[in-house]
Amino acid sequence: MSTVTFAGIEVDRCRGCGGLWFDLLEDEDLRTQPGAEAIDTGDPVVGARYDQVGLIRCPVDDQLMVRVVDKAKPDLWLESCPLCHGVFFDAGEFAVYHEERVRDLFIRHRRPRQL
Repeated sequence: MSTVTFAGIEVDRCRGCGGLWFDLLEDEDLRTQPGAEAIDTGDPVVGARYDQVGLIRCPVDDQLMVRVVDKAKPDLWLESCPLCHGVFFDAGEFAVYHEERVRDLFIRHRRPRQL
C-alpha cells in the first residue's frame, strides 16, 4: 500500500490492484469533497475483476471482510471490515461512489424553479 492525501485525509492505495483502503469514515469525509474522485486512479476493468474474489482479509487487522452493497448503486460492491470498520473500494469504485453522492447532494439542495 502507498499513501495518498486529499483534503488532509490520508487514504491507502494498493500498489498491485489500484484499490483504495479507507479507515473508519474516511470515505464519508471524502465523498463530498469536490475533486476527491481524482485519488481513484486505478483501472476500473481491473477493479471489476476483483469483484469476483470471494475471501478478502482486512489490511489492518487481517479479519475476513464482508461484502457491502449500496442500495442506491447495487452494482457497486465494497468490502468492509467488521472489526475496524474500514472499507475497501476496488479500482474505479470510489470515482463512481463519489460521483453519485455529489450528484445526490446537488439534487437535494437544488432550489425549485420559480415560475
